[in-house]
Amino acid sequence: MTAESDETLVARFQSGDRAAFAILVKRHQGPLYHFAFRQLRSGPTAEDVVQETFVRVVQNAADFKNEARFTTWVYTITRNLCIDQLRKRAHRKHPSLDEARGDEKDGRTLGELVADKKSDTERQAAGSEMKEHIARAVAKLPDDQREVFLMREVSNLPFKEIAEITGVPENTVKSRMRYALERLQEALGAYEEYARALR
Repeated sequence: MTAESDETLVARFQSGDRAAFAILVKRHQGPLYHFAFRQLRSGPTAEDVVQETFVRVVQNAADFKNEARFTTWVYTITRNLCIDQLRKRAHRKHPSLDEARGDEKDGRTLGELVADKKSDTERQAAGSEMKEHIARAVAKLPDDQREVFLMREVSNLPFKEIAEITGVPENTVKSRMRYALERLQEALGAYEEYARALR
């Protein structure tokens, strides 16, 4: 993959270089998908959001100014599309079959439940259970804290950039991150006590 900066690639794309856009997609579609999936807890919806994000990048490429960071722009688009999806979901009477379920099914989608196969080893089972516990703990964070946590820990964005994307001061972003980490530590601490009791 090229070592060119995102902004250089956007400038090339603005000049008609389609290969530059392909590199941007390859570079960012994975992290954007992970961010959208953890916000929406639905693989198909996250895929739709990422696809729509890149459609909007194409439609608005001429408006992108090189003094801004591409990641700030593209995450802002993805974040806004996630918010739109969450608003639509709030108005929908019946949950989607692709949505993670919050009842006895451990927060997995119907598709994951059908495809789930029992692990052969206790270690794999424990690791899988811990991952699910962490995912559930992250999902239970308030929206603003979860969003900052995902941008920071999953997408590895700096606090300053997260502040630009979310439209709040950097200190507010840091506070949200601190509260998110405190909540997660509390949730995972309770899980560790439970796991020790089972041994």
